[in-house]
Amino acid sequence: YIESTYDENGIFNGISFKDADTFNFAFDCVDAIADKDPDKLAMMWVANDKTDIRFTFSDMKKYSAKTANYFESLGIKKGDTVMLVLKRHYEFWFAMLALHKIGAITLPATNQLMKKDIVYRVQSAGVKALIGTSYGKFASHMEEAEPECDGLKVKMITGGAREGWVDFDAELAEQSDVWERPENLNTNDDITMMYFTSGTSGYPKMATHDYRYPLGHIQTAVYWQGCVDGGIHLTISETGWMKAIWGKLYGQWLAGSAVLAYDFDRFVPADMLR
Repeated sequence: YIESTYDENGIFNGISFKDADTFNFAFDCVDAIADKDPDKLAMMWVANDKTDIRFTFSDMKKYSAKTANYFESLGIKKGDTVMLVLKRHYEFWFAMLALHKIGAITLPATNQLMKKDIVYRVQSAGVKALIGTSYGKFASHMEEAEPECDGLKVKMITGGAREGWVDFDAELAEQSDVWERPENLNTNDDITMMYFTSGTSGYPKMATHDYRYPLGHIQTAVYWQGCVDGGIHLTISETGWMKAIWGKLYGQWLAGSAVLAYDFDRFVPADMLR
């Protein structure tokens, strides 16, 4: 899908994209790498207590398939909007890829949202399902907002069971790890993701992105962040901010680099440097 171009003297002068009309990052990047090099490191996830889990591309293919099967069992289908409030939990990556594989629309959001922020996003984006973190106060704010969230059908939670929520982690373990690419899943022009930008005035604005969007971030990863094949890259941002998409997912994996996700509770500079 991506080709570097050089002039007659062999000097690099840019890149061009040869994207098919049906590019899908989950299948055409992540699963493709998994099939070619299943043990290649995709992510090192470090918990707040410094324990870590290493996920290969084969792991990402497997867990995103399990997640897609689980979402489908809950009635989530192509075109539905699903809100992800997952801090830096590894379930974020499972869910993002799974929703790409279904053809659903992802809406990542920060766990700092209050009741009015949640209602505004759910109503504006027509959110059908939500998966949130059990850490902090987000779940409580979501429960306060729910009576005003028309159209929301499913609430899932990670990191521990909670009354009124579906336990994502427990249910995921029971799912099949096989998910075949559906026919006519998407075109490049279909919407795959939306974020609410922090506008300078008034409420945040909804920005949507199509299936070609990940390809643009090969430039971000390779020519700005210096990602290399077989390397490892750290972007600190929580997944509710678009910086996470620039630094923790698309460009890095397109470049063949692993990502480091440090799922801390409180930012301590010395801790981060260690």
